[in-house]
Amino acid sequence: MIPNLQHTSPVQAHYLDFLNTLSRRGFKGDISPDYANRTVLATDNSIYQVLPQGVVYPKHTGDLILITQLANEALYRDIVLSPRGGGTGTNGQSLTDGVVVDISRHMNQILEINVEERWVKVQTGVVKDQLNAFLKPHGLFFAPELSTSNRATIGGMINTDASGQGSCLYGKTRNHVLELQTVLLDGSVLNSQTLDAQAYEALAEQQDRTGLIHRVVDSIYKEHKTKIDEVFPPLNRCLTGYDLAHIRDENGQFNLNNILCGSEGTLGFITEAKLNLLTIPKHSALVVVKYGDFEKSLRDATELMKAKPTSIETIDSKVLNLAMNDFVWHQVEEFFPDDTAEPVQGINFVEYTADDEAELDQKVQTLLDNLKASVADPNSPRIGYALAKGSAAVNRIWGMRKRAVGLLGNKEGEARPVPFVEDTAVPPEHLADFIMEFREILDAYRLEYGMFGHVDAGVLHVRPALDMKDPEQAKIAWEISDRVADLTHQYHGLLWGEHGKGVRSEYAPQFFGELYPQLQRIKATFDPYNQLNPGKIATPSDEHNLLKINEVTTRGELDRVISKQSWTQFEEAVYCNGNGACFNWNTADQMCPSYKVTRQRVNSPKGRASLVREWLKLLSENNFDTVAAAKRKSALTAIAGLPKRLFSSLRKKLGVYDFSHEVYDSMAACLACKSCTGQCPIKVDVPEFRSKFLSLYHTRYMRPLKDYLVGALEFMLPVCAKFPSVYNFFMKLRFVQLLLEKWVGFVDGPLLTGTRLAGYKLTVDANGTQAEIELASPDKLANLTQEQREKTVVIVQDAFTSYFETQLVIDTIQLLKQLGFNALLAPYKANGKPLHVHGFLGSFADTAEKNAKMLNSISACGVALVGIDPSMTLTYRSEYKKYLSKQAMPKVELLQEFLDARLLAADTNAEQSIEFKLMPHCTETSNAVGTIKMWQSVFTKLGHSLTILNAGCCGMSGTYGHEARNKESSQALYQMSWQKPVEQHAPSGTLLATGYSCRSQVKREAGETILHPVQALLANITVS
Repeated sequence: MIPNLQHTSPVQAHYLDFLNTLSRRGFKGDISPDYANRTVLATDNSIYQVLPQGVVYPKHTGDLILITQLANEALYRDIVLSPRGGGTGTNGQSLTDGVVVDISRHMNQILEINVEERWVKVQTGVVKDQLNAFLKPHGLFFAPELSTSNRATIGGMINTDASGQGSCLYGKTRNHVLELQTVLLDGSVLNSQTLDAQAYEALAEQQDRTGLIHRVVDSIYKEHKTKIDEVFPPLNRCLTGYDLAHIRDENGQFNLNNILCGSEGTLGFITEAKLNLLTIPKHSALVVVKYGDFEKSLRDATELMKAKPTSIETIDSKVLNLAMNDFVWHQVEEFFPDDTAEPVQGINFVEYTADDEAELDQKVQTLLDNLKASVADPNSPRIGYALAKGSAAVNRIWGMRKRAVGLLGNKEGEARPVPFVEDTAVPPEHLADFIMEFREILDAYRLEYGMFGHVDAGVLHVRPALDMKDPEQAKIAWEISDRVADLTHQYHGLLWGEHGKGVRSEYAPQFFGELYPQLQRIKATFDPYNQLNPGKIATPSDEHNLLKINEVTTRGELDRVISKQSWTQFEEAVYCNGNGACFNWNTADQMCPSYKVTRQRVNSPKGRASLVREWLKLLSENNFDTVAAAKRKSALTAIAGLPKRLFSSLRKKLGVYDFSHEVYDSMAACLACKSCTGQCPIKVDVPEFRSKFLSLYHTRYMRPLKDYLVGALEFMLPVCAKFPSVYNFFMKLRFVQLLLEKWVGFVDGPLLTGTRLAGYKLTVDANGTQAEIELASPDKLANLTQEQREKTVVIVQDAFTSYFETQLVIDTIQLLKQLGFNALLAPYKANGKPLHVHGFLGSFADTAEKNAKMLNSISACGVALVGIDPSMTLTYRSEYKKYLSKQAMPKVELLQEFLDARLLAADTNAEQSIEFKLMPHCTETSNAVGTIKMWQSVFTKLGHSLTILNAGCCGMSGTYGHEARNKESSQALYQMSWQKPVEQHAPSGTLLATGYSCRSQVKREAGETILHPVQALLANITVS
């Protein structure tokens, strides 16, 4: 049973009664009336925000039948239902003030495949990239290609009739739909497919909802065919949403799927789909054509189409420049050499695919010859070009292009590019003229904007930069919308080229004209009580209204409530634009492991950003000053506040509601791995705003003991290390382990090595020469000559390697000495990262100041500083820079950065070249992506090879996996990502890992000891 909340309105009580009844009748999925789930699903990738009354996650089709049957009962015919898939819509398609029905969590199975006949049957919660990964071994794929393919569900694609890159060749989603299973509002199940005359007649004679639907839709076709042909132009991006123009296929057969594709959940719940598959082209190439003028790149696209490519995509200079500052640039920069005499203002990507390589080469060479001649012509618009050949290279470029939609939101200032005139489609031959007039409209308002899109199909995505918190700028959005709608109509185009109608359905009557009542007939037949995603595409009668673009609540309206000080304080969260990149399906990808393991959107970066925005809004409504509360308190003040914290914590235990607790639960599930910071196009930084939240939260509520243990660990270890046997003895006791787990919330604590680093004697060459590990100091460094300083490197200690993996520090110094460097050890000082992770921000700032002071004194001597553990080392580049107020932070290099920059091809005597496999730390992969290849370069220089394995997060992430509440999810993450490669490669001794936490996780979960790259090199080279 779902408990009723206190102080509910009549509407809320009615919806809670509906959800309670649903539960009692045997609903097997998840029912979430909580504020956190509702808040997170109140937004998509649009400008709108609508709070639902609840969220349900059905387990199977039977659950959807239960939902619709209950909603069809007289008592609940005012209940509103809205299906949701990936939540990537740019027009508020899945937003509702009723019940969100999210099928992506459970209904995501691939059911059947027929390779010979080239079709697959799936549940519609399957993600497009998930499906294509399954199909790839069979040489097949599902088209078309979307920029959101790593999180867009098949159901979402069907409901918006999605299309994207290559649509001129592959068409839209509806072109690949063979059969659909749809649960109708009365609980009946509709199976639809192409019907010949006999099959159609059999269904049309049925005296049920299915028969009625077929009769009504067919009558619309027969009665209005002439008008339909007159109203809708033959565009590649043809009509979406009740596609009247394709009620019958080209061969004249009746096809209800063409009405359902693009219906945006307004007609029923599409639960299963049988899809047509295509063979993967064996060969591909992509030509990057550069222009000094964006308009000329648009006009030239028509000329390039004569070369009959598979697709042509375009981006402007704004998108290109944003990509240059994104992690993705390291993957593609070789294809964008700085070799043009004038700045690049536009780029066309011209792709060719073929099954025959000779055929592909001929097509590409013809274009290259043409480009070579035109680039040499001073009157040509083309100023340069580059070639990418092979699927790996081509896919890297398309990966950069896919990030364009998210990258446009990564702009400084309050005015951010927003989607509201997102995807107009006009005949391609008129695109350039249309865009120039479009730009005139935007330029009249002096707006910045970015453009990208599918010039071969006449579709261009335009996102003007507006601050929707400003009511005057919001008015501009509505004015521009009206003007663009008129302009698109003037050019015989459509306002909705591929991203669906949603709230922009307001313009449907303008484009459909006298055919709009026929859409209403279809809606009334499927949904007579206007319960399914109402206000979008069409209403069942004139008694109901379509939504208006300026009457649906926008995010900006709600954000106006947040005080300016709080907005600025939590800037790492508030600018999330909802692009949903953090819903990435691929478990091998670094982005947000906590979402991957829980499949809970409240545990995603977008979800956490949404929760913090709502939390700030609620605090601002209550005049709570977050900035003042965050100021550091004196010890006396902190003690004086103890009774208040104890009382608040007692109320929490007694179940007194506070939205802060829901936010806390989401933040507590975060691994603080910083993958979001590197992978999110907007650079949403969950670990940073999580720390700020925790700092504020614990001014009111008591901290768990494990926070104090973890925060103090770096400071306690030097003391414990003086008595390692005592420490280890107690840590091994079962009683102590149970005490730590049950009382403190800490499990599987590591043991000290007991080895003291300073003065440790190590062998530095093949002759057995020994040397002691020396601590660096300014006095000692001052006595070095300039030549000695250039060869000196100081290892910056971190608590985990120095005390729990001491041998790694020893091996690092030994390798550096063997390679000819004078390796010294910096005096140990706490890094402070655990303090930051758990929100002890005042203490972290103090720790950072002390550590930076010591490191500055060493760096001032002109020597290099190097850290061993990636996570701890990268803290100096990010968190330290934000919290240091008295001094700058010197550069602390990662090991691979130092070695790659200073090593030539070494004169080494390796008995044989060994191929090693490296699993990098996720923070390193996301936030220092260019450095991963440096390890490969180092290994090559030292006579070995290195392959990078992408496996996602190991699940440990610092102390996350040591917290009792996280152990289960930590282990699940390991099984999801690292278990298979560890089982495959660890026994051979060739598997390496750069992160301390990663090696700890492998030891805990697999009982395997894997080496750091330094240790592999030390064991397998001999320097002459």
